[in-house]
Amino acid sequence: MKESFNLDALLRDNIKKLVPYSSARDEFKGEASVLLDANENAFGSPYSKNYNRYPDPLQHHLKEKLYQIKGIPAEHTFLGNGSDEAIDILFRAFCEPGRDNVILVPPTYGMYEVSANINNVAYKKVNLTASYQLDLDGIAAAIDAYTKLIFICSPNNPTGNSINRHDIETILVNFDGIVVIDEAYINFSKQPSFAQALHEFPNMVVLQTLSKAWGLAALRLGMAFASKEIITVFNKIKPPYNINQATQEIVLEALSGIEQVNGWIKNIVVERDELSALLAELPQVEHVTPSDANFILVKLQEPRSLYNYLVGRGIIVRDRSKVELCEGCLRFTIGTPDENALIYQSVCEFYNNID
Repeated sequence: MKESFNLDALLRDNIKKLVPYSSARDEFKGEASVLLDANENAFGSPYSKNYNRYPDPLQHHLKEKLYQIKGIPAEHTFLGNGSDEAIDILFRAFCEPGRDNVILVPPTYGMYEVSANINNVAYKKVNLTASYQLDLDGIAAAIDAYTKLIFICSPNNPTGNSINRHDIETILVNFDGIVVIDEAYINFSKQPSFAQALHEFPNMVVLQTLSKAWGLAALRLGMAFASKEIITVFNKIKPPYNINQATQEIVLEALSGIEQVNGWIKNIVVERDELSALLAELPQVEHVTPSDANFILVKLQEPRSLYNYLVGRGIIVRDRSKVELCEGCLRFTIGTPDENALIYQSVCEFYNNID
C-alpha cells in the first residue's frame, strides 16, 4: 500500500485553475416536462427514435450497471470514447508540454507514444526483458523529477503475457507519479484486476474496455477506474457530452448479456490454447508466446512473406516482425473455430509451398 500521495503536485497549473464547462444537464437535477434550456430541437429527430435531447453527461445509469458487474462505484469510474480518450486526458491533466515526460515499456500498445507526440510530451522507452517482463532497474534509472506517468499494459499488447503483479506493485509503491495499468485484455486472463485495489494505490489508473471480450468495439466505450480525486479531474477535462445517447442505451442493454460474454471468453481461451499448440508443432514456428489475451504472438520463418500470402487469401493478421523484441513475429487474433482452422490450414499450405 502506498503511504502518501500528493495529486495536486502532479496536476498542471492550468488544470488546477480550470473551470469546467457546465452543461444544461449538469445544472439541472430531477424531472422536468418542458426542456427549453439547451437549444435542442423540441420537435424530435428524423428517425424512428428521438435523439433530440442531449445525453446524461456523467452516464449515471450506465455506471450503476457497471457497478453491479464490477463492484466499482460510479465515483471511481470514468467512461470515455474508447480508452484512447482516457489516455489523452492523462497527458492533458498531468504533463506540461515541452517539459514533462512519461515512461513506456516496449513492446507495448502504440497509442501511448502517439498520444505523447500529439501532446508534445517526451517519452522514455525502457524495453521489457527478453521474457517480456518489466526492467525495474531500468525504469528506476529513467525516472526523473519531470516523469509524470508510467504506462504498463497487462496482459500486454502485442505479446499477450501478463506482467508480474509484484513488479507492478513495486512501481506503484515507489513512484510518486501516476501508474497507468491498461487491462484491455483482462477478461481473458486468470490474473485479478488491479481495479479491485484502488483503495491501496491512490496513484493508480486502471484502463479497461468493452471492445474486446464484450464485442462492442464499434461503440467505442472505454473505462478508467481510479480514486475519486483523479476521476474528478477526468470529468473536469472531458467534453460535456462525450458518450452519446445511442451508445449509452445500447451498452446498457448489452451489459445484461454477461452470461453470453462469459461463454465467449471460455470459448476464445480454448481456441487460443488449441491454435497455440497446433502452431507450436510446426517446424517453421520458433516460438508461441504464452498468452493471457485473445491473441497470440508467433515467431516463425518468413513472417513477411507469410503475411502477404495470408493477405492474398483475404486473411488479415498483424505483422509485428519489425517491432523491437518481436522480430520475426506475427500476431494472430483468435477468431471463430472456422477462422482459426483456416489460419492454421493457410500457414501449413504456405510452408508446404516454399519447401
